[in-house]
Amino acid sequence: MRLIAIKALAGVAALGLANSALAATAPAPVQPAVQANKAEPDINGIWEIYPDPFAGEENTFLELPVPGDGPKLREPYATEWKTLRANRDAKLKAGTPLVDPSTQCTPEGMPSVMGAIFPLEFLQTPGQVTVLAEFITQTRRIYLNKKMPALEELTPSYYGMSVGKWEGDTLVVKTIGVKEETRFFEIPHSYEMTITERIKVTGPGLIENEITIDDPKVLLEPYRFTYGYKRNPEYQIMEYYCDREDPLFKVKEDGTVEMKTADEIK
Repeated sequence: MRLIAIKALAGVAALGLANSALAATAPAPVQPAVQANKAEPDINGIWEIYPDPFAGEENTFLELPVPGDGPKLREPYATEWKTLRANRDAKLKAGTPLVDPSTQCTPEGMPSVMGAIFPLEFLQTPGQVTVLAEFITQTRRIYLNKKMPALEELTPSYYGMSVGKWEGDTLVVKTIGVKEETRFFEIPHSYEMTITERIKVTGPGLIENEITIDDPKVLLEPYRFTYGYKRNPEYQIMEYYCDREDPLFKVKEDGTVEMKTADEIK
C-alpha cells in the first residue's frame, strides 16, 4: 500500500548540456562513446507522476492503485496476496486504513520509489543517473555502462543494484538484489527478482517508464506496467525526512491510521 497525506505538487527547470569543439590539423575520428553521449535525451529535472491520480484531493488518505492488471502469482502467494489486499481495501474504505511501511518511515525501495507519490528529480552525470525522491528524501543510483555484479556478491538492499545503458533514445535499466521484505503493493518476491525499466521521452516534458518484473519463483509470468511522468519546471524539491510522529496523521493502537483533528495538527 502507498498510504499518504496528499499535498500540492510543482517542479524545477531542467539542466542543459554544453558541447566543446575539437581543434586539430586533421579531422579526428569520432569515437562511438562521444556519439552515444550526444544522442542521450535530456531527462534532467523534476518529474511528477502523470496523469496525476490525486488531482483535486487534499489532506485525505488515498493510495495509488495496483498498476496494470496486477501480478499473476503462483500459489499459495496468489491467495495470500488477494486476502491481504481485500482486508487493506476494506479498511481504507471504512476510513480506518492500516499502517504500512511508508507510514512507519521505511524507504519505499524498488520499484515502489518510481511510483512518485511525491516528485522525483533525475540528475544525469557522466556514468550515472541519480533518482532523488522527495518522499522521505530517498536516493537511487543507476550506474551506466557497468558490468552487473553476480547476485551472490550483492548485499540485499531497498533499491538493489541498478545498471543501465542507452539504447538509442531509451534508457534500459536492470535492477537485482532487492531484499525480500521490500514489497511493491505488498506483492511477495524472491531474492532472484529482476526489474527491467525502459525510460524514454514520449513528448515535450513527458517521459514514460515501462517496468517489467521477472520472478519465476513467485510469478506465473512477468509483471508489466508503465508509469508516466510530466516535467514540472516550477517546483523545487524540499527536505522531507520522515518522523514517526507525522504532522497530519496518527497511528492508533490497533494498527489503523487516522487523520489528526485541526486542534491536534496545531
